[in-house]
Amino acid sequence: MDLNSASTIVLRVLTQATSQDTSVLKPAEEQLKQWETQPGFYSVLLNIFTNHTLDVNVRWLAVLYFKNGIDRYWRRVAPHALSEEEKTTLRAGLITNFNEPVNQIATQISVLIAKVARVDCPRQWPELIPTLLESVKVQDDLRQHRALLTFYHVTKTLASKRLAADRKLFYDLASGIYSFACSLWNHHTDTFLQQVCTGDEAAAANSLERTLLSLKVLRKLTVHGFVEPHWSVEVMSFLHAVFERLKQFLECSRSIRAENICRDRLEKTIILFTKVLLDFLDQHPFSFTSLIQRSLEFAVSYVFTDAGEGIVFERFIVQCMNLIKMIVKNYAYKPSKNIEDSSPETLEAHKIKTATHFFLLTNEELTMWEEDPEGFTVEETGGDSWKYSLRPCTEVLFIDVFHEYNQTLTPVLLEMVHSLQGSTNVEDTSAVLIKDAVYNAVGLAAYELFDSVDFDQWFKNQLLAELQVFHNRYKPIRRRVIWLIGQWISVKFKSDLRPMLYEAIRNLLQDQDLVSCIHLQFVLFFLNDCLPVDDFEFRTDQFLPYLESMFTLLFQLLQEVTQCDTKMHVLHVLSCVIERVNMQIRPYVGCLVQYLPLLWKQSEEHNMLRCAILTTLIHLVQGLGTDSKNLYPFLLPVIQLSTDVSQPPHVYLLEDGLELWLVTLENSPCLTPELLRIFQNMSALLELSSENLKNCFKIINAYIFLSSSEFLQMYAAGLCRSFCELLEDITTEGQVQVLKVVENVLKVNPVLGPQMFQPLLPSIFKGIIDGERYPVVMSTYLGIMGRVLLQNASFFSLFLSQMACELGQELDQILSNMIEMWVDRMDNITQPERRKLSALALLSLLPSLNSVIQDKFCGIINISVEGLHDVMTEDPETGTYKDCMLMSHFEEPTATEDEEPPTEQDKRKKMLALKDPVHTVSLQQFIYEKLKAQQELLGEQGFQALMETVDTEIVAQLQEFLQGF
Repeated sequence: MDLNSASTIVLRVLTQATSQDTSVLKPAEEQLKQWETQPGFYSVLLNIFTNHTLDVNVRWLAVLYFKNGIDRYWRRVAPHALSEEEKTTLRAGLITNFNEPVNQIATQISVLIAKVARVDCPRQWPELIPTLLESVKVQDDLRQHRALLTFYHVTKTLASKRLAADRKLFYDLASGIYSFACSLWNHHTDTFLQQVCTGDEAAAANSLERTLLSLKVLRKLTVHGFVEPHWSVEVMSFLHAVFERLKQFLECSRSIRAENICRDRLEKTIILFTKVLLDFLDQHPFSFTSLIQRSLEFAVSYVFTDAGEGIVFERFIVQCMNLIKMIVKNYAYKPSKNIEDSSPETLEAHKIKTATHFFLLTNEELTMWEEDPEGFTVEETGGDSWKYSLRPCTEVLFIDVFHEYNQTLTPVLLEMVHSLQGSTNVEDTSAVLIKDAVYNAVGLAAYELFDSVDFDQWFKNQLLAELQVFHNRYKPIRRRVIWLIGQWISVKFKSDLRPMLYEAIRNLLQDQDLVSCIHLQFVLFFLNDCLPVDDFEFRTDQFLPYLESMFTLLFQLLQEVTQCDTKMHVLHVLSCVIERVNMQIRPYVGCLVQYLPLLWKQSEEHNMLRCAILTTLIHLVQGLGTDSKNLYPFLLPVIQLSTDVSQPPHVYLLEDGLELWLVTLENSPCLTPELLRIFQNMSALLELSSENLKNCFKIINAYIFLSSSEFLQMYAAGLCRSFCELLEDITTEGQVQVLKVVENVLKVNPVLGPQMFQPLLPSIFKGIIDGERYPVVMSTYLGIMGRVLLQNASFFSLFLSQMACELGQELDQILSNMIEMWVDRMDNITQPERRKLSALALLSLLPSLNSVIQDKFCGIINISVEGLHDVMTEDPETGTYKDCMLMSHFEEPTATEDEEPPTEQDKRKKMLALKDPVHTVSLQQFIYEKLKAQQELLGEQGFQALMETVDTEIVAQLQEFLQGF
């Protein structure tokens, strides 16, 4: 490109690309895309975004295209890579002037320089770092800031490289510029502190920005620029200086109020100081050893004493507590069991003692509790909230410290508990809060205190009485006690005490204080971050007397609360109740059934609440059994929406929607037109090939068991197409799942099934004769072919002829190959049902005059005898054998008290088994009849000749099984 004329053309197209009119915008974007690989294009972009007279939006776009081009075309090995000549020109142009007036564009230029540096520095761009170091010294404020901003982004990028050679280069860079970086930081820091004293806000803000940037550079150099940083005097001097500077900045914050332009950046700088310490501790724990004592003293001083009064803020406190936690928990500071194996640094760190403090509810928390009880509860429960929020951070720190020093701290905590026996004066707010804090500590340390606290006695003698004090000011204690019991219930709580607890919970459910109500959910099923089904101490008979009242009260609570998170929480507990008592919930769910459609409608914008509703519906359907059909007017549209991939909510609802679909089918007494119609969603679901495929196959099976003829007539063709596509690109496990569905089709509909899924059968047949290498796949292949051969002989005969034509072989040849491979791979089949099926299928080829079948007669008999060994059991009294797989009549599936009752699908499977040859045909009888028919066909002499091909030991075993025939 000629730069002058090209600049004009590119400028015009970039201007069009900033248009709001898509008819102008789209062609411009296409043109720019074509130019990306043209020589000289990036030189033109550089000219445009460094021309400060042009429109800001155009310059911004030019910078972005340049930045994206670095990712795609800067490396020498990239397709359409930039020439070395052009890159040399571009590198020089990028660092000619650090005078960009627009902050956002300046940041993008800094980032793109860093991207180039990642590839080229220092070998192809040795002048970059010296240029930056010189530029940050200039007196021009703008140039100095832009150079420092670029210096930071370059350092950050180079520090992130992880290859050994790159690490070595960064170590060399760090050692060469560290002294300068420290002096730069100290200069800007001192300047800022002086300007704060003189009251020059604008100047102080500029200096603080430079302090922040230079500190960011030092953070990267300190953490990533040295192999053993404790040997560097400069590094350790800087880290010790961090504590002094932190104190100066915290004190400085007294005079910098919220409205001051420096306030926000001051807090960012204070937090950055703590990040330097935290990162260094994380990356270099042994180098940090000399800083441990000072870190702990500093953190404890500002967090737990009056030193921090009026100057600390929440984020800083959280960082300090994280620093204490990382020191206490650091694996590098834990000595080995054999002390002599531990390093001196480890032993030194381990000697450090720390103190802790119990945690009072603040006035702000109490106010929030009164004004927004639901919000207070939600606020307290978060996965990683301990990293960022004060209370969770404090509690996590307490747990870690208590674990580390439990022998020292246990007697202290127990003494506190002992001193708080009896009721507390409700007028004494301080005493109430102290009791709350101590109870909190006992709950957090439940596992550590297992052997030290007789919780059952404490519950009966003290805690139960606390739950019965309903004074308004005693709410914190009631709430804390119910939470405390929830913490201990999975640790140490006698089963016999549960009815007493249920009684107390029922009373609390009638409490108007929502926070207490919400927290007792954890107690209701003794949840301590685990599912209720994991609680082996739960006894349904103990809970049933309270079921009606508790379910009713929980339902009332569900209606009263307003926040989505709270409704989800209550729904979770209701689901647990339904899951626990199963069918015994039926008399009480009418109100919930009527309310859920309204809640579903109200939650249209809240997909996570809808997920909770789906989970509740799953347990409801399981509890209601066939009565769940009454829910279909609401239930089926919910399933339809949740499993329709063309609807945006499916991203959130699909997994639970599929589970609901499945249990609905499993409990359905019959197939309704609406239930059949929902299956239209399945084709798109199978195309996703996601982790939900397994449930999709279960759903398809459920339809097959529910009403095979009606279902298959409507959907078999589409299903077959989907399966053919799936089998081309799916894991071995997925293939087996698909094939099992086909096998089920053949079970329930042996006449039409093979025709409907005929397109799948050739690949299965080829897999058999080619000797499919995966045993589990081969076993399923043989199961499918066995069904066709045994239950639809006429179709099998036609299919065999088709395969002979397709493979260009004689009919007898492919029949021989099939039987030979079947006999050879019989050991691939591990399920007794399939082994018996194979025996029945191959025996069904008899009687026959076909030379191939007679040639394979020995193998057929071998498989038949193996099948007899699998299924025959001997009556010790009579000495006769009986086929243990035979089923003569329908028996209602039963379940023990610990198991779920049988579903309608369980019953359907049982009825299907009564029609299955595997369960209705005696293998012993079948062998006898087939051999007798073969004997009659060949005559005695011919049959004896055939039997002589069988091993004498196998014949002897066969005769033993056939005694009495």
